[in-house]
Amino acid sequence: MVKVEIVKVDVSAKKFQKMTDYVAEEKPLHIFLNRTYYATIFCSPSNLKELAVGHVLSEGIVKSIEEIEEVSFKGEGVCRVKLKANIDLEKRLKLLTPFSRVILSACGSSSPYEYSGKLPKITSNLKVKAEVILNGVNRLNSIAETFRKTGGVHAAAIYKSNGNLVAFAEDVGRHNAVDKVIGIGALNKTDFKECFVTLSGRLTGDIIIKAARVSLPIVASLAAAIDSGIAVAKDAGLTLIGFVRGKRMNIYNFPERIDFNN
Repeated sequence: MVKVEIVKVDVSAKKFQKMTDYVAEEKPLHIFLNRTYYATIFCSPSNLKELAVGHVLSEGIVKSIEEIEEVSFKGEGVCRVKLKANIDLEKRLKLLTPFSRVILSACGSSSPYEYSGKLPKITSNLKVKAEVILNGVNRLNSIAETFRKTGGVHAAAIYKSNGNLVAFAEDVGRHNAVDKVIGIGALNKTDFKECFVTLSGRLTGDIIIKAARVSLPIVASLAAAIDSGIAVAKDAGLTLIGFVRGKRMNIYNFPERIDFNN
């Protein structure tokens, strides 16, 4: 967050007031895989290591945290993800479309239909009480401090099936927020098959691909689902839930993972 001077205007009362306000901050993060430039991500300048780790996992560049040897930073906004020597980086990068990207906070990743290969099928037998899902999504508002002060970021969180918080992050980009919580969870050796992820943004195909790649079986959001998100979730065997507000939710796929009994 950064402080700015604004003029707050009340048109109906014909009044204005000079005051200090907070706005969300956006900075570029330049990611190198070994010595190869991969992408520039425009993001909130927090949890940058977690963002880098979560991004390479959710984009399918690495299959597990064990394939990463080191994450280091050089100067401002330059991150190097060094992979273990047995990883054929060139082969994996050829699967990416497009490669060497600028990822804007407003857009996020590439089209949901540009991923190569089949998504892994979710095999988790996880079952979560509906009340836990509701509380997990509703809780985003209470812990999203940057959003409360700026109104300019998205929030994401990963929870255990009992509702215990595993990871939380905010970012100007909804994709970045999801990558950050995936990175936090991965660095803490979290078993994603036993968790669910919540977010404040729309459920588009590229968001669901990220969850499916790390085997998160349930994705729930305050916001709406898009047809691409529903299609990808169906293909991956993932439970997709939108419009989680108050005591209501819309389940688009695989409702059997949600327990409605008290």
